[in-house]
Amino acid sequence: MLYTLYEWNRAAMLPVRMLAGAANIAFQNPFAPVSYTQFGRSVVAASELVERVTRRFEKPVWGLDETVIGSDVVPVTIEQIDTAPFCRLLHFRRDTDRNDPKVLLVAPISGHHATLLRGTVEALLPHHDVYVTDWIDARQVPLSDGSFDLDDYVHYVIRFLNLLGSDAHVIAVCQPAVPVLAAVSLLASAGDAVQPRSMTLMGGPVDTRRAQTAVTRLAETRPIEWFEHTVISPVPLIYPGAMRKVYPGFVQLTGFMQMNLDRHVGAHLKLFQHLVRGDDESADAHRKFYDEYLSVMDLTAEFYLQTVETVFQRHDLPNGTMTVRGEAVKPGDVRRTALLTIEGELDDISAPGQTLAAHDLLTGLPADKKKAYLQPGVGHYGIFNGRRWREGILPVVRDWIRQHDEARSAVPAADAVPPRPTKLAA
Repeated sequence: MLYTLYEWNRAAMLPVRMLAGAANIAFQNPFAPVSYTQFGRSVVAASELVERVTRRFEKPVWGLDETVIGSDVVPVTIEQIDTAPFCRLLHFRRDTDRNDPKVLLVAPISGHHATLLRGTVEALLPHHDVYVTDWIDARQVPLSDGSFDLDDYVHYVIRFLNLLGSDAHVIAVCQPAVPVLAAVSLLASAGDAVQPRSMTLMGGPVDTRRAQTAVTRLAETRPIEWFEHTVISPVPLIYPGAMRKVYPGFVQLTGFMQMNLDRHVGAHLKLFQHLVRGDDESADAHRKFYDEYLSVMDLTAEFYLQTVETVFQRHDLPNGTMTVRGEAVKPGDVRRTALLTIEGELDDISAPGQTLAAHDLLTGLPADKKKAYLQPGVGHYGIFNGRRWREGILPVVRDWIRQHDEARSAVPAADAVPPRPTKLAA
C-alpha cells in the first residue's frame, strides 16, 4: 500500500510539474521583457525548484568516456562482461596497453545506483583496470527471476572474482564491506586460487557495536517484524517487478534526507538564490550532485531484512556465527589477501571503528598485510568522492594495491588480456 500511495501522489503532482515547466519556458523567453527582471528570474528559479522536488530522478549515466594517464588522454569504453538477474558486471576498458592492477569495485545496495561511485571510478581509472558491480533496481526484475538476499550477494561477489581471476583486488564501499569480507573468507577457507590479492573496505558496517549512529540505533531498537510491516511494500503493477516485495528507494532516501534535513533545505534555498543571481556555475554544481543523490533504486525485501538482522541486530560476522547458504564464514582463515580499511572522521553512517573491526577478525593475517587509515574532516560521502578522496585517500589505496600486486610487464601478455564481453548464465 505504501508504494501505491507514493505512485498516486507522484501522478497527482504531474499537473503541477507541467505548470512549473511551462512557467519556466515562458519566463526564460528572450523575447519577453519580463525575463530580464528580478521578478522573471524569481519565477524561473521557483518553477525549477517545484519541478525538481516533484520529479522522479532516473538512473544517471556514467559519463566516463575518457581518462588521463600521465599526459595522454585515453578513451574509455564501458563493457558489460557478465549478466545476472540482479547485477551486471561492467568493465571500464581503457584504450591502452598498460597492465595496471585489476580492481573489482563492489558498489553498495543501499538505495542509490552504482553511478554514485562515478567519482571513485574516475579517480581509479588512471591507475587501475576497473570493474564495477552495477546492481539492478529490484522493481525492474520480474518475480520469475527469483529472490535475492544477502547470501546471494556474497555469491555474486565470488562469481565475479572467479571471472576476473587470481590477480584481482577488491574494494568494497560502505554496505558491501560485510558480504565482501564473507566472500573472501569463504574463498580462503576453500583454498581457492581466486582469493584477491588485497581487500579494501571503505566505511562499512563490519561491527556496528563499535560506534553508534542513527542508523544503528534504529536497527537496535526495533524488532525485525517492525521493519517488515513498516517499510516493506510490493512493487506496483506498472513495473516489470510487479508484486515483488521491496524496500523502496524513496523510503531509504527519506531516511537519509531526514538525518541532515537542515542542510538539504539550505542547499535548495541556495539553488534558488543562484538561479535568481544568474550564478550558473553554482546552480550546475547543485544539479549535478542532487541529480545523483535523488536517483534511488529499490532493494529486495529479503536482502534488506536479512542485512538488518545479520549485520545490525545479531552482529553475526564479528560474533563468529555468520553462515552463507549453510557454510560457516571464518575470517580467521584469510592469510593471503592483504587488508586495508578506510574510515572518515565525520562519518555518521558507518562511524569510525565499525570498519576498523575487520582487523580483529582476520586473526590469520600477518601484521604487514594489514593497514588502517582514518581520513580527517570527511563524512561518509567524502570517503569515496570529492577532493579529500582524490588527494588523501586515493594515494593510500593505490599504493596499498600496488604494494601487494605482483610485478607486471609494461605490455600485458596475450593470456592476461581482460575477457571480452559475454553473457553468462546466472
